Amino acid sequence: MAEIIDAHHHLWQYSEAEYGWILPEMSLLRRDFMPDDLDREMRIAGVDGAVVVQARQSLAETHWLLECAERSPSIRGVVGWAPLTERDASDVLSRLAESPKLKGLRHINQDEPDGFMLKEEFNRGIALMAGTGLVYDILIYERQLPEALEFVRRHPQQSFVLDHLAKPKIRAGEIEPWRSNLLALAGCGNVTCKISGMVTEADWSSWTLEELTPYLDAALEAFGPERLMAGSDWPVCLLASGYSRWWETVSLWLEELSVPDRASILGGTAQRVYRL
Repeated sequence: MAEIIDAHHHLWQYSEAEYGWILPEMSLLRRDFMPDDLDREMRIAGVDGAVVVQARQSLAETHWLLECAERSPSIRGVVGWAPLTERDASDVLSRLAESPKLKGLRHINQDEPDGFMLKEEFNRGIALMAGTGLVYDILIYERQLPEALEFVRRHPQQSFVLDHLAKPKIRAGEIEPWRSNLLALAGCGNVTCKISGMVTEADWSSWTLEELTPYLDAALEAFGPERLMAGSDWPVCLLASGYSRWWETVSLWLEELSVPDRASILGGTAQRVYRL
């Protein structure tokens, strides 16, 4: 049986100062979430492996996640953070790339002003990733998709992964212009996409698979199963869904697909793209 890979989750040792984005209404996230917590959830849900993704822009966190991955066999890879716009980016990147568990990098682009992804210093940093085999995860809101398209076109040899379908406005029921912009980005063959982070873009207390389906179907149309991967966004998903419920929801949506297509989305794409 093909492995199921959680292509997107987080770990943290919580402090209010370091995780200011965890707002008061997210109080259930204001505690530590450690590898043992994740392993327990994965066993219950039948998930075989996972990719942990940075949650704050700190080299200290990247090193901590790599240490967690070395100690935890279920964590197959790390998407960390590095100061790609700094003068010493090349040296830092070279040292980080020595870790076999480092599979990619990410910056919180959704919090940056418009135009950040097109700045010279940022693109110079992305160009340094050439030859490392590292993937770059793109975290943006749906309004930033046109900028992301221009950005990706500047780096045709770099492998990119779009996180959370670029956070479409599910709660408002809006599908355009997100769908058209997603299709345009999918025209770049070096981009894959994560089915993750959706329940927190919907109504936390009342979302349904029927509500998510138009967005899931659009992602499938845009990228096809070989460029889609499923992730939980745990523990952030707990604001709207338990870990197992999310995987049950994905499985229900996948029921009409062939066995090979389901295997790609549930694990094969992540294994290939992140070299797990």
